[in-house]
Amino acid sequence: MRFEDLLLEIGGRFQILILAVLCLLRINLPMHFLLHNFLAAIPSHHCAIPHQEAFVNLTMEEVLLISIPRKPDGTFSSCEMFSQPQFHLLLNSSLQPENKSIIQHCQHGWVYDHSQFTSTISTQWDLVCEQRGLNQATATFFFIGVTMGAMVFGYLSDRFGRKTMLQLSLVCSVVFGMLSAASVSYTMLAITRTLTGVALSGISLIVVPLGMEWVDVQHRTFTGILTSIFWSVGNMLLALAAYLVREWHWLLVAVTGPCLLSIVCLWWVPESARWLIAKGKVKQAHRHLLRCARINGRKDFDVSPEGELANTDLSNAMIWSYSYISLFRTPVLRKISLCSGVVWFGVAFSYYGMSMNLTGFGLNIYLSQFVFGIIEIPAKMVMYVLVNRVGRRQSQAWTLILTGLSFTSLRSAVAIMAKGFSEAAFTTVYLYTSELYPTILRQNGMGYTSFMARLGGALAPLVFLLDEAWRSLPEVTYCGVAVCSGAVAFLLPETLNVRLPEGIEDIEKPQ
Repeated sequence: MRFEDLLLEIGGRFQILILAVLCLLRINLPMHFLLHNFLAAIPSHHCAIPHQEAFVNLTMEEVLLISIPRKPDGTFSSCEMFSQPQFHLLLNSSLQPENKSIIQHCQHGWVYDHSQFTSTISTQWDLVCEQRGLNQATATFFFIGVTMGAMVFGYLSDRFGRKTMLQLSLVCSVVFGMLSAASVSYTMLAITRTLTGVALSGISLIVVPLGMEWVDVQHRTFTGILTSIFWSVGNMLLALAAYLVREWHWLLVAVTGPCLLSIVCLWWVPESARWLIAKGKVKQAHRHLLRCARINGRKDFDVSPEGELANTDLSNAMIWSYSYISLFRTPVLRKISLCSGVVWFGVAFSYYGMSMNLTGFGLNIYLSQFVFGIIEIPAKMVMYVLVNRVGRRQSQAWTLILTGLSFTSLRSAVAIMAKGFSEAAFTTVYLYTSELYPTILRQNGMGYTSFMARLGGALAPLVFLLDEAWRSLPEVTYCGVAVCSGAVAFLLPETLNVRLPEGIEDIEKPQ
């Protein structure tokens, strides 16, 4: 007996309720994953100028004119000042000092424009100019945490269960999120944000596979797209939260709060019956399936835990012990793991490269965040049609390639279109990968691919620093990686209308 046929027989509103709770959990993720845009935003700033008696009769604009050199575009420098006031510039502001030795780095700190942000970590700890790298590294620290968490939760959720690890992930997210908000130093913030990344990785990894393991083959695409849409909802809610809360400590509290609601709601969600059977816990799985049948009004459901349920296609896998090494032991699984790792790296690298460059598209930062969130929804609806018509492989490859090509012209209209492509690629990769790996290795596979993705996410913010060598180098890098990883997606097998594999033998047998 196939477990897929069993789910088809008893499916209904029970699965809808499970998906509703899991979608609520999904909202938490982008509010932290893209928080760097507001947490570490760098407002307009210039060197602080010490008060002098000679400035008494001068306006602030005149003080800036004689104290701060101008850049080629006519704006005041953010990181340099004159060692001595240049009073002759009051007579002719177009003059530029010929002696460059009088220009030095800021000696007395910085003055920030607080019209848009009351406080960010950049303004609190002066993470600008020479310290700009530390500012970008904040996002990298977070994604390093997510990378480590992917390996930890991927393994533990296959060993101890999906729901247990999801609960642990949520509790830790609340604890470390609140500790981040209470940070009194950059070091404390870097550590707590890294640990928050570790905790949130569990939610990122488990929500989609858990939802898919409770639905039959006909509803897998809908499940994957629906949970992904709520990532976009979280994107838009982040824009609203950041607009309303301009102080970074309280913004962290605001985006961590929803995890508390998620903990309360999660108690109702059952453990994956697929995982329970694969681990030999047939009686527990039977109890959850009876509950499912009762809520869905299937009173005629009568499957014995010792009979039909114990002899499903899942039960054959339970005697084996698996780890990340198992992902590379057999030829087909090894090819899937290598190629999907490259694809996930490219998807995350390009997505976060674009999502963390909100100020580069000529729009207000809050409006950019909101528009980038709302454009993802129609992109996902289009993907719902495409992945069912042209298949997962073609959809995955071309959305990545088109994302890369759109990077070559980052104007507002093109950027919005590119954001749609990048989110479509991310939506597809979660669905696609969940279908590529067998039940007994699904979370290990998701953990490994998520590790590769978060590696890409960790490197993406640092690529912005390459603009010091060549202004267009970051965009060229994002473009090249996206196109190359899109090409690799063509090497993966198609999973459209194919039953979820349960054991390694389902992957390795000839199609």
